[in-house]
Amino acid sequence: MSYRAPVDDIAFILRSVVPLAPVAATERFAEASEDTVAAVLTEAGRLATEALAPLNRGSDLTPARLENGAVRSSPGFAEGFRAIAEGGWVGLSANPDHGGAGLPQTLNVAVGEMLAGACLSLQLNPLLTQGQIEALEHHASDELKAIYLPKLISGEWNGTMNLTEPGAGSDVGALTTRAERADDGTYRITGQKIFITWGDSDVNENTCHAVLARLPDGGPGTRGISLFMVPKHIPDDNGRPGVGNSLRVVSLEHKMGIHGSPTCVMSYEGATGWLIGEEHKGMAAMFTMMNNARLAVGMQGVAVGEAALQHAAAYAAERVQFVPIIRHADVRRMLATGRAEVFAARAIGLACAQALDLAAATGDDDCAARAAFLTPIAKAYGTDVGCRVADMGVQVHGGMGFIEETGAAQYLRDVRITPIYEGTNGIQAMDLVGRKMMDGGDMAFRLIDEVLDGAKSAQAALPDLATAVWDAAETLRDATSALLESGQQDRFAGAVPYLTAFARVLGAHFHLIAAQAGDDSRKALARIFVTRILPRNAGDLAEARAGTAELEAVPDAAFAGHA
Repeated sequence: MSYRAPVDDIAFILRSVVPLAPVAATERFAEASEDTVAAVLTEAGRLATEALAPLNRGSDLTPARLENGAVRSSPGFAEGFRAIAEGGWVGLSANPDHGGAGLPQTLNVAVGEMLAGACLSLQLNPLLTQGQIEALEHHASDELKAIYLPKLISGEWNGTMNLTEPGAGSDVGALTTRAERADDGTYRITGQKIFITWGDSDVNENTCHAVLARLPDGGPGTRGISLFMVPKHIPDDNGRPGVGNSLRVVSLEHKMGIHGSPTCVMSYEGATGWLIGEEHKGMAAMFTMMNNARLAVGMQGVAVGEAALQHAAAYAAERVQFVPIIRHADVRRMLATGRAEVFAARAIGLACAQALDLAAATGDDDCAARAAFLTPIAKAYGTDVGCRVADMGVQVHGGMGFIEETGAAQYLRDVRITPIYEGTNGIQAMDLVGRKMMDGGDMAFRLIDEVLDGAKSAQAALPDLATAVWDAAETLRDATSALLESGQQDRFAGAVPYLTAFARVLGAHFHLIAAQAGDDSRKALARIFVTRILPRNAGDLAEARAGTAELEAVPDAAFAGHA
């Protein structure tokens, strides 16, 4: 299961498609020079390829396990994580005031993709920690920042996100975990949480849980929820892990994939916690962490898609059926469309990160709105692509893809969680057509105008591709207008195909830019995307406009086959 970090492809996008130059031109990110970016990508690529990728298969075969209440990690994970931490990769975009490098989120997202492509199970540890770092930077008191941020940034401690409960999944407001005020200004947290990624660890000396809970006077729903820092070991006066807190790992979930990532059921039994932000306003802090994770998870989908594609292409080049099967038309179709979609999803994710950086550096509301609009698209499309390409990888292997020893199935099993993580892709799509359209569609139409302008600019060099992209963008504009005139349930019924169609138009736009800036292979991939993938929008936009009446007309019993 060899993996080579896609340094060249990422560097090309950041140079010619979604340029990092405007970000580096700001005062905040002035250190992100071309030389620095090249060095960061090269070193991260080397770490991913040489140190982390060899751990991936072993983590699937020898999962994390629970022994006497403590998690024991997969072989090599302690050494692999140490390489991540000692290289400063956890704090790449964190505030320098607490030991971070302060580099752009765009660069951090690119590095995260390479680490996830090498070994998703291990990369989940720093991913959650980075999200917690950002939440603390924006919402925690100076005292909490001083204690936790240096340790999280250094990788000595890891961070988790505790939302989900057995009776409250996406309905976070239904949680039952409770918090009580103590006389010393701390809080006592009691309740159970499930699906806690890296909820315990023997590769970090302390695990720091960000836990949602409700105070006695907290109102119903999400408005009455508070967020608390609840460490496994309570820091002593010197900031070192001290006495154990009143929490424990009840069990590890037995998962379809990512076996090396310990997914814990956590029990808090009057555990000591510290408030993050304000009482009853915990969702604001948690959403900071979740939005960070949503983009990162989208790039995880891209990452595993990349790894599965490399694995499938290597097999196709070696497997002979009269000729190497990479010469068979259908195999080439699968590999070509997979490569085109991975490029599109990667470019969308990096465009979202670029907008985040420009918003942070300039305070520009338009950049912030752009990032907010692109986040659900990057998350959903990136993870959907990852699943499609990993599934394609199994198909390229034929019968051997169904045999675990080839390793093709692991990519599909590992990536399948990503469309569920951090709000399912259906929730992302409803967010896109709901909350993100509360501006009357302004940002949607702005992005469509950018695609139209790009198509117009490409008309002379690539007239057939430019015309196809122009037509697709105009059709998307019409569908967007129709969506804005429809009721909420009709919007929600068509949300997923609409998001997918929007992502394809953006992907075609980025391919068109790449085709003009790159070599013949870039033009060939653009042609694959525009002629073979973009036309699927006709069906998706027809479904997006179909409404909910037909869905409601199907009796519930019919779903079980009893109509």
